[in-house]
Amino acid sequence: MAVAFSARQQLRLPVNEHADYLRAYLNDERRVVEALLDPTQLEILGPGHYRYHVTRVQLFHLQIQPVVEIQARQHQGRLELDSLHCQLEGLGLVEDFQLQLNSWLVAGPGGLEGEAALAVSGRQPALLGLIPQRLLEATGRTLLNGILANIRHRVSQQLVDDFQQWCRSGQGDRPLVIPLPPA
Repeated sequence: MAVAFSARQQLRLPVNEHADYLRAYLNDERRVVEALLDPTQLEILGPGHYRYHVTRVQLFHLQIQPVVEIQARQHQGRLELDSLHCQLEGLGLVEDFQLQLNSWLVAGPGGLEGEAALAVSGRQPALLGLIPQRLLEATGRTLLNGILANIRHRVSQQLVDDFQQWCRSGQGDRPLVIPLPPA
């Protein structure tokens, strides 16, 4: 039986000090990604390419850890993070499993704005065959909202703290260089 669930959260975060440097800060992609995601769970695979071991989640009596490959890119002044591939550790084979992450951050007037969307789909694992599909989907939405809430918390705490540290280190004094789009 196929199951699918999703969650979406928006972010509007005021930044009072040095807000005019936010756009330059967002151009430091690796630093921002490491501030957004727990660096102890993050592997750098190459420029703009990461593997993230999501914090283990409990689904009923099962421990599951999604491992997601993420692509980061700059697009029209926005930092975008999208999933490329995902696997589940701890659940065994799940047929047709897919996890999709689409998120972005942009420097808006006086702060950061962004959105993150997570979606999961696949066949219901045999281990969870006795659980009604509605309950499984509701639990899945709750788990995804929890993951997004954790990321939102990191943005509002860790990312803002890192931005302020970046400004204090003098990096915010560098002239803003915005790459032109290819002709």
